[in-house]
Amino acid sequence: MAYESLLIDAEGYIKAHGPITVAAVIFLESFGAPLPGESLLVVSGALAARGEISMIGLAVWAWVGAVAGDSVGYWIGRRFGRSLILRYGGRIGMTPARFEKVESVFARFGPVAVVFARFFDILRQLNGLVAGTAGMAWPRFLVLNAIGGFLWVGTWGFGAYYLADHTAGVRNLVRHLGHWQGTVLAIVLLVAVALLAGLAWKSRSSRRRTTV
Repeated sequence: MAYESLLIDAEGYIKAHGPITVAAVIFLESFGAPLPGESLLVVSGALAARGEISMIGLAVWAWVGAVAGDSVGYWIGRRFGRSLILRYGGRIGMTPARFEKVESVFARFGPVAVVFARFFDILRQLNGLVAGTAGMAWPRFLVLNAIGGFLWVGTWGFGAYYLADHTAGVRNLVRHLGHWQGTVLAIVLLVAVALLAGLAWKSRSSRRRTTV
């Protein structure tokens, strides 16, 4: 109940100060701060559907906050390294166990982990930090992170925007966000694979026509 009350209180602040409020929370969450950026994005999408804030403005600001926050995390990890993060990260809930868990995911999935990290709680907060400590090239991280932010904002922000008429459904979405992340990720993955397959087929067809 306290969590839902916090989100209700946040609605008034978002109405008063606009999407930049959401961007600020997402920005801070993106390099370790334990804040409800994803839930605020859903709530804000519903507010945009009621015409209380601009949906385009929300999408742009949320994306900027996500990419900028992860970029700060990347450079913190790149500059100060793993040891310093493990030493002081516990003050904001970034325990060694959590950090090592994210490291194992990155070691296994690499670039895919960067793109889809935002759809999972711990990965979302530590995405940039781990990429930085792992030494991933900055241009590569920036592109992958920008794509991931775009998919994430599109899924939760526009999802809430188009479902806003179903108020109970949106509230249920916020309440059970963590339980549905796997399903949402699967859907996003399927869409991404379908798009890539379509682009590959189109490119191959174009080459064949050129050859003929």
